[in-house]
Amino acid sequence: MSNHHPLVSVVIPFYNCQYVAQAIESVLRQTYPHVELIVINDGSNKYQDLITPYLSKITYIEQTNKGVAAALNHGLKRAKGEYLVWLSSDDLMDDHKIELQLNFMKNVNSFLSFTNFNLINENNDITSYNVGINFKTELEILQALNKFNPINGCTVMMSRKVIEEIGYFNEQLKYAQDYEYWVRVSLHFPIHYFHITLTNYRVHQLMGSILHNKDQMTEFYSIREKYRGKINGLISKRRAESNA
Repeated sequence: MSNHHPLVSVVIPFYNCQYVAQAIESVLRQTYPHVELIVINDGSNKYQDLITPYLSKITYIEQTNKGVAAALNHGLKRAKGEYLVWLSSDDLMDDHKIELQLNFMKNVNSFLSFTNFNLINENNDITSYNVGINFKTELEILQALNKFNPINGCTVMMSRKVIEEIGYFNEQLKYAQDYEYWVRVSLHFPIHYFHITLTNYRVHQLMGSILHNKDQMTEFYSIREKYRGKINGLISKRRAESNA
């Protein structure tokens, strides 16, 4: 695949999710033609039958239950794409997501970008539009990362060069592996915000961030403290550069 039309790999980690077929469909509907879809079954014991109709169109991998980070890493290691996308099995992509976000990244020479997103319910009704923050600068993104996780992982597209430089998701983290990864990325590459909404993020009672909120926050606070000094140093550096 030429650099002009690079292959984009989408990884969907799947664990007992009734919405997985809708996630798969949203990837298969992409207007950009060069897409590889990898579904990682992380030890599910139900809803696997929803994937069966798509087996000829996807790369399907089964593993014992190891968690989201391990499933993502397994998929990323199998991915052939020059650009990489993560989609949760209960979320949906806009039909134009890959085409538009890839064009944005090539235009600004970005290694990792993220977008805004809508919230949807169990019936795919949009309950809140554009719930993310509209960032103007990299400095604003860094300042946010120093306090909370402003990046919805399923809005991210990143270059393979990111993994080559900083490695994979930390499999020791069960709930905040995404936050820790974006922080690590920010210390090596500028993170770009693409001001558009291309993902519908599903809120439902069985989602991990609701079921495991307390443990998720414990991990988050630990990561924030670990990296606070490095992020503060980078913020100071970017401030100095903007004032120079």
